[in-house]
Amino acid sequence: METIYTVIVVILLILAILGLVVGVSNDAVNFLNSAIGSKAASRKVIFTIASVGILLGTITSSGMMEVARSGVFYPEMFTFRDVMMLFLGVMFANVILLDLFNTFGLPTSTTVSLVFGLLGAAVAVTSLKISADPTLTAADMSDYINSGKALVIISGILASVAIAFVVGAFVMFVSRLIFTFRYQKILKRFGALWCGIAFTAIAYFALFKGLQDSGIFSEAFFATLSAHMFPVLLGFFAVSSLIMFLLQLAKVNILKVTILAGTFSLALAFAGNDLVNFIGVPIAGLDSYKIALAAGGDEGMMMGKLSEPVVANHLLLLAAGFIMIVTLWTSKKAQSVSETEINLAKQDEGTERFGSTIFSRSIVRVAVTVNRWYEDHAPESFQRAINKRFIPLRPKAGSAHFDLIRATVNLTVASILIATATSLKLPLSTTYVTFMVAMGSSLADKAWGRESAVYRITGVVTVIAGWFVTALVAFVIALVVTYALLWGGTWAVIIISLLCVGMFIQSSITHKRRKAKEHKTEELVTSSGNSTQEVMRNLIAEISGVMTKTTDIYSKTIMATLNEDRRTLREMVRESNDLFYNAREKKYALLPTLQKLQDNYIEAGHFYVQVVDYVSEMSKALVHITRPCFEHIDNNHKGMSEEQVEDLLKINDRVSEIYARINAMLTDNDYSDTNVVLEMRDELFLTIDDAVKNQLRRIQNKATSTKASMLYLTILNETKTMVLQSRNLLKSQRSFMENQDTTNDLLSGKTSGATF
Repeated sequence: METIYTVIVVILLILAILGLVVGVSNDAVNFLNSAIGSKAASRKVIFTIASVGILLGTITSSGMMEVARSGVFYPEMFTFRDVMMLFLGVMFANVILLDLFNTFGLPTSTTVSLVFGLLGAAVAVTSLKISADPTLTAADMSDYINSGKALVIISGILASVAIAFVVGAFVMFVSRLIFTFRYQKILKRFGALWCGIAFTAIAYFALFKGLQDSGIFSEAFFATLSAHMFPVLLGFFAVSSLIMFLLQLAKVNILKVTILAGTFSLALAFAGNDLVNFIGVPIAGLDSYKIALAAGGDEGMMMGKLSEPVVANHLLLLAAGFIMIVTLWTSKKAQSVSETEINLAKQDEGTERFGSTIFSRSIVRVAVTVNRWYEDHAPESFQRAINKRFIPLRPKAGSAHFDLIRATVNLTVASILIATATSLKLPLSTTYVTFMVAMGSSLADKAWGRESAVYRITGVVTVIAGWFVTALVAFVIALVVTYALLWGGTWAVIIISLLCVGMFIQSSITHKRRKAKEHKTEELVTSSGNSTQEVMRNLIAEISGVMTKTTDIYSKTIMATLNEDRRTLREMVRESNDLFYNAREKKYALLPTLQKLQDNYIEAGHFYVQVVDYVSEMSKALVHITRPCFEHIDNNHKGMSEEQVEDLLKINDRVSEIYARINAMLTDNDYSDTNVVLEMRDELFLTIDDAVKNQLRRIQNKATSTKASMLYLTILNETKTMVLQSRNLLKSQRSFMENQDTTNDLLSGKTSGATF
């Protein structure tokens, strides 16, 4: 046997480890988010319980490895060389695709990735076989590939999306009608029964989804259980309700117990059933290697033995379990995927990750129209009764994104749907069900209000679109990679392996940059502090920092434009964009910041609103300077004339003087020179007006180019706007300081140059 196959086996084992890492990073959202989003326990407790579930799930993992070995293609029709290249192509595609989704924090189905990867690789191998044999046609492909599996998966996506969303929304609506957001009193009366139902559903799910094919229980046991399902569930409900009642008497929060039990159950089922998605293909490759080695190392031998039942290697399963647990605790990308779902389901408003689209806006308009019809025709007493049950609690700093009732609904509904589908052999995806149930429950819980619905819908549509993209991209990547491996042989294996390593490194860099940007945004949103004093102290420091940054960007932009320095201009565009987006995020965090201010600090609140608006407008004006300047130079347009250069240099000097004087007053907390700044501003405006008039004369005399003239006028007008907003900001701060004696002592002294 050639050495290359030994190398391939080693690569497959390495890819198995990477597959476990990227797979857990994506699928962890399925069993963690209900507990994390509701803060049912500390992260350590939640992760510990999930880890125990994963470990038990891997140990009791069923013999589902057949999916990777013979579920999509018929191995007896393929040679040893074919299947080794096929398995290698699948793993490359699977790891690359899942890592890409993890990098951008999007949940997807590892099952879809695996199945369509296998399908694409099998099509590549089969098409080469057909092209090489004149006796074969495209119609013979069905002898090699089980294409029906793909149709089952696609139907599973559609069924999962529709069923999970509708059922999740309905159950959540009914649950909120019963318990309201102030559920403590009602929970004392009916909590034991409620949690008994949830616990029964979770146990049902754990048996039929997590342990049915584990070998712990015999087939006869499950057959008997299925035949007497109703009395068994009724008995379990009675026992569960009694236990919950006793726990409630002992002052134990039974909702948290139920949520943690659901987390354990989902983690168990995940490890027991989805393990094949990560290590099934590499193990199949290892078994193929052993089969070929035992037969003398003939790469042309047919691999019909892969269809035989496989005996799970418990040591490998245990090792896989430990890798999954380590990934669960350490993966930053897993946190990104979790944050996506939690952000879309959170009860409180705030910074939204996704933007607005025509589709989402259309959906919201339709919903608003339907709601208005409902308000016009439904009895007012009925509307008041319903609305009274949906009055949310005022969110507190550091509070959970949604309450324990919704978390229980998410786990219960997802468990029932998945377990029922499994027992009925229906192709519902765990990822799709858990995600869509969470989205349906958040909609019914009125978490998607007028302020957030557009962005939430965009996020959900993006994720759903990504699921279908997963199938297509997994198929295409596996197809192309397998073609390359079969055609290029050893060199293709080496090159593709290096490319895969490079893509991993690049994705890690991209993820770190994205998270750093998000972290910076979070710091900007939360940097206002927790008291009126802290809010105002930090605000003054931020103003000083943004003034310094604005001066630097403006001056460099003007000089780079005059010198036609494209590289510097590109950097200034990036920095001005960052300044603008940071200011915008500050605006989005305006309401929660104002809520931190004491009731008697109306002046402080008014000042804060003014400053945030002035900074936003100032940064916007700066962007409107840097972008046109860069585009002008980037398009190789004619530079400025001598007269224009002279005017811009003069204006740049005066802008720098004004900002230096403003920043000195901010830093020293001494506003005695405010009138001086006002005079300097008036002189600058006169200079700008004269420059505009001179430019209009040059245009009439055709003494300048059109593009340069437009850029020149843009710079002048936006400079005027920028300085005006800066002067307004300073004036507002002086007025505030003069009228707020209680804050003078606090805000006196030097302030740091923080960034806004």
